[in-house]
Amino acid sequence: MFRVVAENINVMSKSIGPAMKNREKKPIQEMTEKLVANGADLLDLNLGPARKAGDELMKWVVETVHEVADLPLYLDTSNIQAIEAGLKAHKPSAGKPVINSISARPERMEALWPMVKEYNAAAVALVLGTEGIPRDSAERAANAAMLMAQAGELEIPVEDIWIDPIVVPVSSQQQQVASCTEFIGMLGDMAPGYSNTCGLSNVSNGSPEKLRPIMNQCYLMMLKHAGMTGAILDGLDTEILGIAKGKRPDLEELIGKIMDGNAPDMSGLDEEKVRFAKTTKMMLGQTLYSDSWLDL
Repeated sequence: MFRVVAENINVMSKSIGPAMKNREKKPIQEMTEKLVANGADLLDLNLGPARKAGDELMKWVVETVHEVADLPLYLDTSNIQAIEAGLKAHKPSAGKPVINSISARPERMEALWPMVKEYNAAAVALVLGTEGIPRDSAERAANAAMLMAQAGELEIPVEDIWIDPIVVPVSSQQQQVASCTEFIGMLGDMAPGYSNTCGLSNVSNGSPEKLRPIMNQCYLMMLKHAGMTGAILDGLDTEILGIAKGKRPDLEELIGKIMDGNAPDMSGLDEEKVRFAKTTKMMLGQTLYSDSWLDL
C-alpha cells in the first residue's frame, strides 16, 4: 500500500503558522480533519527550526492534532529537543511516531537513532551527507548504507525506516531528478523490507505555479513505478491523492512504458496523455527543462 504523508500542517503556511505562534487550535484541527477526510495515512508536523521553545510547541501541536485524529505523525524539525518532546507526547494508540529526519551526518545520527530505539519510533533516513546533497545515485546509496548500518547496530526494525532520496527542483538540477529516480529503483535490491518516502513537491519548486501540479503528479507516478512506497505531498490536492491511491492506472501504465524504453507513438495519444508523456521525458532528462516544455 502506498502511504500518503500530508504536508499541510506546516509553520510556513499562511493559516497554520500564525495558529502555531498564537496557540490557536481551531485552524490546525480543521486542517487535520480535512486531511483525514481526504485519506492521509500520516500527518507531517513541520515546525521548521523551532529554535525558541520548540519542545513546548511540538508537544502542543502533537496534542492538538491528536485530539481530532488518531494517526501517526511525522515530527519534522531540526530541533532535536522538540523531536523528543513530540515522541513523548505522541499517543501510543495512533501508531508509531516518525522522526523526520535523520541525515547521514554524525551529530544527527548520534543524537537521533538512540531516540528511535528508546521511544519505539520510526524514522526517515535522509541521504544528506556532510558534503550536502549527493551528486548521483551512487552517493545516495553510500549515505543510505551508512544510515542503515547505524540503525542496524541498534537493532531498529527495517520496516520502521523510511529512506528519503532527497528530491530536488528539476528547474535548477534536472540531472539530479533522474539520479534520484534511479536510486529509488536500486532500493529493492539494496534495502529489501525498508520503506521509502520523499518531499514530492520539491521537484516543482521554482517552476511557474500553473505547471507545478502536472510536474508533481507525473513525478509521483514515476517514483511509484521505480518502487516508491510513500511520499510527503499536498493532502488537499485531490488529483494527486487519487494518483497516490492508484486511481489513474492508465497514466501509470503510460509513464511506466516510457521509463522502460517503450514509449508509444505520441500521435495516438489524447491531449492529457501527451502532456504527461512530455513531462515524463523531461523528468528523465531526455528533453531539456524549460518553462515551455509542454509547448514544444
